[in-house]
Amino acid sequence: MTAPDGQRAAHDTSDAPSARSRHDASGTDLLLLDYNGVIVNDEPVHFAALRDVLAVERVPMDRATYDAAYLGLDDRTCVAMAFAQAGRPLEPAALERLAARKAEWYAETVRAGLPLVAGVRPFVRAAADAGIAIGVVSGALRREIAAGLEWAGIADVVRCVVGTEDVAVGKPDPAGYRLALARLAEGARAPLRAVAFEDSGPGLAAARAASAGCVLLATSFPKGRLTGGDAVWDSFAGHAPADLAPLFREVDVRPPRT
Repeated sequence: MTAPDGQRAAHDTSDAPSARSRHDASGTDLLLLDYNGVIVNDEPVHFAALRDVLAVERVPMDRATYDAAYLGLDDRTCVAMAFAQAGRPLEPAALERLAARKAEWYAETVRAGLPLVAGVRPFVRAAADAGIAIGVVSGALRREIAAGLEWAGIADVVRCVVGTEDVAVGKPDPAGYRLALARLAEGARAPLRAVAFEDSGPGLAAARAASAGCVLLATSFPKGRLTGGDAVWDSFAGHAPADLAPLFREVDVRPPRT
């Protein structure tokens, strides 16, 4: 079986890039992945689901506006922002209802499968083989992330998942990253060094606020619009975990806010 982007089926690592060498045992290297636009290439699906839910409420949304201001934000924030920009009041109960409806429409659309970011499976599995601890930090729902990780064939190597339910505020706030770092730090050898993969400005800001290095993927925006990261890649294809060696930054693991 092949995934939608033509990659091999889950757990087939015959095309995995070489890990080249295991990482320095004097510390622990952490790989923190956003979900949408980094593991699964599904931002167009999220836009369409949000647009259609808002259309029922006569709140406008177009792709240019979504890309400029909404991409990378969690569902509740997107719905609240759209109503605010339309000058429409929105009660908390209605916000929860519309965010849940958007999630349901997204789930229905991707039921047949998800498009993967090119090369994500072999890259992530090779990183795990090299001794890098892997976590996911996303504004997506945990159930969406769990399904995507299974589809991508990397669920068994991801040690920590932080979804929108786990934090009070989403990216660009670093709360999700700090929670993931705290979880991954348990039992890990210090110092801890981390690099994140993001595809948007809010994600980059969150990673930077957590002191992590950051690679930006040009999956949601063209390369020319991606600035401020340590590197910009088209995808994972053609890259190996050893390419991250100069990008890891030592992180200060703080207790997560409650």
